[in-house]
Amino acid sequence: MAQPGKAAAVGELTESFRNSHAAVLTEYRGLTVAQLKELRNAIREHAEYAVVKNTLTEIAAKEAGISAFEGKMAGPSAIAFVHGDAVEVAKGLRDFAKTNPQLLLKAGYLDGKPLDGAEITKLADLEPREVMLAKLAGALKGSLTKAAYVFQAPLSKTVRTVDALRAQQDAA
Repeated sequence: MAQPGKAAAVGELTESFRNSHAAVLTEYRGLTVAQLKELRNAIREHAEYAVVKNTLTEIAAKEAGISAFEGKMAGPSAIAFVHGDAVEVAKGLRDFAKTNPQLLLKAGYLDGKPLDGAEITKLADLEPREVMLAKLAGALKGSLTKAAYVFQAPLSKTVRTVDALRAQQDAA
């Protein structure tokens, strides 16, 4: 009877891996249920945080084609399956780990590429997507303004030259 239950659990985990574009593996040894609930609430908008069984998760990850967690499934593990902004999830996990050092960021993957704990922290240091897009828009706007000035400069110089020539002819 245990086999069908495990097969169903592997199927659910495999589906979670396939439906998320990123995931972060954590070790939560020493955290209380209240602290885990706080962490879930902190990242709920962008991710689902689930406590997982190591062997079943390894099987599910292999079935989903994810190799980022091989050899890293030890101790009490939980995975944040990201369905929203991966940067926000990384920030939420990093900030929670600062106040609760028992939470360890072990590994992850983002769009099929494996990440280690340090890379997840770097991801958390990125500015939000909206800020980066605003900076890009500002840079493009500045470039367009400069281009418009360059194209307009010869015309205004021509107009000033013609006005100077007219003034010169009128004076003569």
